[in-house]
Order: sequence, then C-alpha cells, then structure tokens
Amino acid sequence: MERKDDFQQRRRHLAGLSDEELHQRFWELLDQVVEPLAELARTHTSPAIERSVLLRMGFSSLEAKALVEKCQEQGLLGKGAGHVVLKAAEISGRPYREAGLALIRGELWPQVTAEFARGGGR
Repeated sequence: MERKDDFQQRRRHLAGLSDEELHQRFWELLDQVVEPLAELARTHTSPAIERSVLLRMGFSSLEAKALVEKCQEQGLLGKGAGHVVLKAAEISGRPYREAGLALIRGELWPQVTAEFARGGGR
C-alpha cells in the first residue's frame, strides 16, 4: 500500500514561520516532550541508582548496599542516599564518609530523620 503524501497539508500551520520562529517552536515542543521525563527523574529513584551515587562518593559496594537498605528502612530513599549521608555529615560535623559509616552502624538516624521531617532536607 502506497503512503499518501500529505506533507504540504501537514506543514501548513508552519509555512509562514521564519527560520528563527521555527527554531523557537522546535525548542518549545522539545521542552514539552522532555519536561515529564525530567520531572520523573527528579522525583523517582531506585536502589541501584542510589548505590551508584554512593559508590561515586567513595563507599564500597557493601557499604553502599547497607546504606541504601538503611535509607529504605527509614523511608528516606526518595531523598537520595547521598543526600542523606551529606545531611548526616552536616548534622554531626563529621566528614561525609565517617557520617555514612555511622549511619551503617545505626547511629545518627534520629537526627537525620527529624531534619528531613522538619523540611530541612527537602
């Protein structure tokens, strides 16, 4: 079956636009397509993503796994495991690696969860 060529008809609404206007229209449409994806990335994560972040922060894979599990237990994984570790470091005055190891040992959780509950950790 041959496809009907309706290009001229479909482009009618664009025919009067200058190159600059077409360029602007392209980016407006692209923003409409990408915005839901960007919002999804901002609001959703996974244990694998959070482990990856912690690995890049210098934690071993076993430490990263333990931290992610603790964050899940506390209901804070959605805040970002790296963010939780940085918040623990800020609260405790320790370097972030030491704060992360303290979290693994079960320390600092009351302070960290309270800070996030107050909205101090967004």
